[in-house]
This record gives sequence, C-alpha cells and structure tokens, in this order.
Amino acid sequence: MSGKNKEIFIRNYRDWENFLSLQKNFKQVFVQDIDFREKGIDFSGLALKNTTFFGCRLNRQQTKDLVEAGAFVYPKFEHLPYNPNRQNLYTHQELLGKFDQESEDSVDLKIYESFKETRYTPSIQDAMAQRLHDFNIDESLRRLILYNEKGMTEKKAVGFMGGHGARRGSEYYVKVAQTAKLMTENGYYIVSGGGPGIMEAANLGAYFGGKTNEELADAIEILSDLDFPVDLANPKDYLAQNYVAQAQKVLKKYPDGKENLAIPTWFYGHEPTNVFASHIAKYFSNSIREDTLLAICLYGVVFAPGSAGTTQEIFQEAAQNHYGTFGYISPMVFLGKSRYVEETSLYSVLHQLAVGKKYKKLLYLADEPALVLEFIENHPPQPVEDGLDYIHEL
Repeated sequence: MSGKNKEIFIRNYRDWENFLSLQKNFKQVFVQDIDFREKGIDFSGLALKNTTFFGCRLNRQQTKDLVEAGAFVYPKFEHLPYNPNRQNLYTHQELLGKFDQESEDSVDLKIYESFKETRYTPSIQDAMAQRLHDFNIDESLRRLILYNEKGMTEKKAVGFMGGHGARRGSEYYVKVAQTAKLMTENGYYIVSGGGPGIMEAANLGAYFGGKTNEELADAIEILSDLDFPVDLANPKDYLAQNYVAQAQKVLKKYPDGKENLAIPTWFYGHEPTNVFASHIAKYFSNSIREDTLLAICLYGVVFAPGSAGTTQEIFQEAAQNHYGTFGYISPMVFLGKSRYVEETSLYSVLHQLAVGKKYKKLLYLADEPALVLEFIENHPPQPVEDGLDYIHEL
C-alpha cells in the first residue's frame, strides 16, 4: 500500500485487509488489480464515495453494491498482451519469454505488434489502457529510485545517452561500457534508454561492476561475434541473426551482475530486449519516457556520440537545468571530443546557452572514463534555492 499527497493506493488483498482493520472509510482510495470474487466481502458497511477500483475482479453483486455506494468501477481490460495494472517493472526474462532465434515469439514483440495497430488512432479503451500502464510504470520507478520529500533520490542515478546504432566493440561502445562499470563500482546507479548500441553498452558496463576489466572485454568479444554485421535500424536483421543469443551467452558465462535500469519505449519500433538491465521501465508514451529518463538522473547524464535523438536529449536536459524544472541542476558530461567539438558545435552552443546560469559550470567534455567519474564525483546535483529559475526571467 502506498500513499502520496493524501492519495492511497491498495494493490493487493493483504493491504486491503490491513487498511480495513484500521478503519472503514475508503473515500478517495484507489484499489487496483485485486480479485474479490471469492472473498465474500460485504461492501455495504464501508464508506466508498469516490473510491476507485481499477481492474479488480468482482462478481455482479459486488459491482452493483460498489456503484450504489458511490464508487467508480473500471473493468479489467481484456484481450491485451500486457497488464495495464501491473505493479512492478519488467525484467528481460519476462519480455523475452520463450525467445527463439529462428522465429521470435517474445512478449515484447507481441506488445509492440498490438500497439502499432492503433499507434496513431487509438480507441478510448486502448488509450486508457496505455496511460494506466505508463502510470503504473511511473509508480514502480518511483519506488525503485526512492524519492525523498525534497525530490532527491536515494539511488545516485546517472544516465547514459547515445546512438542506438553503435556497433558492439566499436570505440564508444567500449568506452561507455568501461565508464558505466567504473561508475557502478563507485556507488552510482546506471540508467539507459534501454535500446541497443550505446544504451546496451551502459547496461552491460553496469552489469559488470565488480568484475575484472578482462572479463568485460571478453564479454564484448562474445557479443561482437555475430553471423554478419547487424543493421540495428532493421529489426529483421538482428532478429534473424544471433544478436540476442550472444547476449544470453554472456549472461550464462557471467551470472549475477550488478543492478541497473533501462527505460525504453515501444514507440520507436521493436528493438532487441536489453538483457543486461536488471529492471526495465518500458513505456508506450515516448514523451513521458524521455522526460522521466532525464528527470531521475539527478547525479548527471553522460552523452556519448549519437544522432538526432541524442541531440534532442541534450537540449531537453539543458532545458531541465536551465529552468531548474525538477528542483536540482545536474552535470552534463560529453564523452567524445571529436563528436561534440570537431564534428558538431554542440558543446559550444550549450556553453553559450548557459551563460549566466549555474549549470554552465556543470558542463564537461572528456574522452576517458576516469575523468567522467572524477567530474561527476566533484560536481553533485545542486538544489535550486529560489524556486524555478524561469520565474526570475519573466
């Protein structure tokens, strides 16, 4: 059972019984995904005005009693390959299911195929199910990261952004894996966008925290042993080859990796499930997912080379820092001097944008994992003292 801002959520029958043992006033309470059919509950003696029941299993009489008492009853969604009322984050085992390299039949793929049919024109039922699902992912994520009353997280989350097309074993794939490994070993909690390329490298490096550098190098060599070069822009390419199978070989050879987090989306299409993430917060809404991904990484974001998506995330994070949107400003580290200075002027543009702002001192350019760690350690998140900075600009 959880409560926040006087909202109380009851998500299992044990918590229902505990609450009922203390009081009979269920006004404004949210009850989710509980099977009441065989419990013999007498709802008539309870205060239920504006109580909301999401996806609970109820018999006809129970439903009638609840509605007559002033409760809102939303039926359980049927015929969906996912549970909108889920109470935890995904694991790669759940998403992969019975994965077969020759013909993938994963839960992940089934959810995506269901989503893409109404992606642009969802019915009200589809839209409600997707929004409810993403809300519950939000709630599970908050419980994992552990926010305090001031908006700071107990886990020292550091995000990694970069190109999804970076090949296994390429220069920045290796550098990101090494950096994430080093940061995990120094108490940081690694978060990625959950896809392949740089994102997989970040979760891989975190997974190998505490193992030797030689073991990480061996894992990358195993991962890179593909039937032929995989085009990650073409899902059929990596699905037809041994892309996932090689990752599973690494897990079998090196079990018991360190905990880390991936936050992907079904919006961009079907990407290979990231098996090195111990928790997967997968969203239907990409805009909510991107904002959340950056918002929880209060201890910093590392930007490896990427394309348009990475560039968008750079300026989205800059906007959060510029206006103090989430109560703190955080380090922004650019891993790749050639990308961010020579090939583009993004690093210079950010410095120009940050003139007169506190986060200007939190911008950093590096090419070595040790320097990334040193900068983030020496530049913890800074609270916004006077409320949102944009107020002073109006």
